[in-house]
Amino acid sequence: MTFNDLGLSAELLRAVSEQGYSQLTPIQAKAIPVVLEGRDILASAQTGTGKTAGFALPLLQRLSAQKPAKGNRPVRALILTPTRELAAQVAESVATYGKHLPLRSAVIFGGVNIRPQIQVLRKGVDILVATPGRLLDHVGQKTLDLSQVEVLVLDEADRMLDMGFIHDIRRVLALLPKQRQNLLFSATFSNEIKRLADGLLNSPTLIEVARRNPAAESVAQVVHQVDKKRKRALLSFLIGSRNWQQVLVFTRTKHGANRLAGQLEKDGIRAAAIHGNKSQGARTRALADFKKGAVRVLVATDIAARGLDIDQLPQVVNFELPNVPEDYVHRIGRTGRAGNEGEAVSLVSIDEHKLLRDIERLLKRAVPKVVIEGYEPDPSIAAEPINNGRQNPPRAKVKNSRNSGKSRPRTGRNAGGAKPGTGRNGTGAKPKTRRMAPTG
Repeated sequence: MTFNDLGLSAELLRAVSEQGYSQLTPIQAKAIPVVLEGRDILASAQTGTGKTAGFALPLLQRLSAQKPAKGNRPVRALILTPTRELAAQVAESVATYGKHLPLRSAVIFGGVNIRPQIQVLRKGVDILVATPGRLLDHVGQKTLDLSQVEVLVLDEADRMLDMGFIHDIRRVLALLPKQRQNLLFSATFSNEIKRLADGLLNSPTLIEVARRNPAAESVAQVVHQVDKKRKRALLSFLIGSRNWQQVLVFTRTKHGANRLAGQLEKDGIRAAAIHGNKSQGARTRALADFKKGAVRVLVATDIAARGLDIDQLPQVVNFELPNVPEDYVHRIGRTGRAGNEGEAVSLVSIDEHKLLRDIERLLKRAVPKVVIEGYEPDPSIAAEPINNGRQNPPRAKVKNSRNSGKSRPRTGRNAGGAKPGTGRNGTGAKPKTRRMAPTG
């Protein structure tokens, strides 16, 4: 099935053709006709399957059927995403597909000056892509009116719930018209997502094009068991000996990402870190340098596990396993996209054996284990508790000027909403490996 079979406008087909696309992906083939009919959907698909075009194209088609209002245009479509990076990439896709249409789109997120965003909003916007926190900032400053929104899209909704945005989402929903089309896209179908859908969607069409919480079949997965204190040395060895030129590495904490990037630099491997405490400018530069090859290794926290769209990324490394098994799927989904092959390597210490078992239970299969000669785990080392980097100590409630003086905890905002707090080639012989039987 091709895009020409969907009844899309000539302007949209021209934009799609200019991007070199002709065949529909499964999520696009199922979602686009339903969205064009104006129905609500609950859609799940793995990352890298064309979800963005699955809602952007029919949304643009529906909005362009009616001439834009003269003067100050109201926001007619709102797309919410959990992170700045994903918001920027979705906005870029909307602008690309709608380039030949008389529609205006914009993106707003935290971590940058709000004033330029205010100026853009004052000129009128048809389609707005936003993170929840910054969206509510604009509502609080009365620079944004959502009373005429016709279509709401929640993209990566499961990640928004993971990051604590449920209260912000509910506040946004209260600002929207009762009559609207709702599109909920998620990489996974969790019970929490289904509960959200029950209260949001009106007789939705359920679209699921992949098994529940699967890892991409095009990704070759392997576990290298190693002592925690030797992980950095093993990572440097793998990068150098296997001549990896573009590697996305995940750590559990922001501090760990900074530390690992600095250590790799000392090993002679160009590296940069990307996480929520980095300014938006620093994050954008690091990602751009990684994409063009100026940086060999990008070290990221799970905030980057969604929305990073890097063509043909060959390797993903879990320097530390995530505390939530579903995050493993999201991490390794950065490689093996759009039918390309990829490799996901996990460096696992004795402390992480339970986390590995949880991941394998989710995958419904064991991940192959390979010990690298010279980096064998010391059997005398005992497991230690893992510091859960996803959980922050309780904070005192703070005054929220946008909520009539009421107080509430500021939960999950730094990742994509309000402005965050500020923070500040090796080579070698081919490694010998010893393959062990899978466990777990």
